[in-house]
Amino acid sequence: MKSARRTRPGPRSSRLAMSAAAAHPPRGAGATPQPPSGAGVTHVVAPVREHASPTAAPRWQRRKDARPGELLAAALEQFVEKGYAATKLEDVARRAGVTKGTMYLYFESKEALFKAVVRANVLPRLEHAEQLVAAHQGTTRDLLVQFMREWMDTLYHSPLSGLAKLVISESANFPEVARFFHDEVVDRKHRLMRGILERGVASGEFRALDVENVARVLRAPAILAAVWKHSLIKSENCVLDAPAFFEAALDVMLNGVLADRELHTEKPNA
Repeated sequence: MKSARRTRPGPRSSRLAMSAAAAHPPRGAGATPQPPSGAGVTHVVAPVREHASPTAAPRWQRRKDARPGELLAAALEQFVEKGYAATKLEDVARRAGVTKGTMYLYFESKEALFKAVVRANVLPRLEHAEQLVAAHQGTTRDLLVQFMREWMDTLYHSPLSGLAKLVISESANFPEVARFFHDEVVDRKHRLMRGILERGVASGEFRALDVENVARVLRAPAILAAVWKHSLIKSENCVLDAPAFFEAALDVMLNGVLADRELHTEKPNA
């Protein structure tokens, strides 16, 4: 009887056996064994990608509650710089650093954007002026001076001065915009001025006046200065000294409305 002959496995058989052992490790076998410490083996660790906290917003993401204010600030700059007709929503979006689609999430049209700009920037100042008039306890002359100085300063030394020029120059082409600005701003300001004049006439400080038309006359210097700032003043040969202009306008106003002739020589800023 011949003894059984042992056969040495060939290379292919060895590879198959190793694959099977890897696929089916012995029961109770743990994770891949780690080399002993100090064995001089270099470990290569795959880089771990850090994940932001769920509450942390990406650096490029703005707070949603701040975005309307950013859009309105960019829109005011664009309207003053380019005018109403030439302003496009995509240009405002680009200036604000957002997409045009983001603009439409907040404002459905250019007209809606313009109205929001006026309501956010002009109406709070009007409300302040109304509170000033309602709370004033001194003379009507002092009230008129304070009212006009604040209005002239606000209108001339802020970007809002450009809105006056925009409405005047483009009202014929955009009557709905001009009507809105008149109803929300111009008429409200006119009622304030008329109320001051009526108060002065009633107290005897002002002489008898056609308050309706005098109120328009007294508003004219501030409007002229605002338009001048965004038109003729851009010429090198045309310079407006705004403080001196406003003080001269106040002097003419007081000399035109005060009843007591002796008060006419008093400086407006005294």
